[in-house]
Amino acid sequence: MPTYEYKCLDCGNFFEEFQRITEDPLTTCPKCSGNVKRLISAGAGPIFKGSGFYHTDYKNNSSKTSSGKSGNK
Repeated sequence: MPTYEYKCLDCGNFFEEFQRITEDPLTTCPKCSGNVKRLISAGAGPIFKGSGFYHTDYKNNSSKTSSGKSGNK
């Protein structure tokens, strides 16, 4: 479930709420019962773990053989 960020327009309280995508946005602040506005957030970016996806998946092996060595004499 996505996490949505909210800000209360009355007291300035920032809070997060786990909600389904199909649920309506919250309208009241849990702290003061004031009006809230859902904020636009960047969300979670991709997480690359391990030694690196480039080295294990996409590296071109031909670059090792042709790196600085030329066949011309």
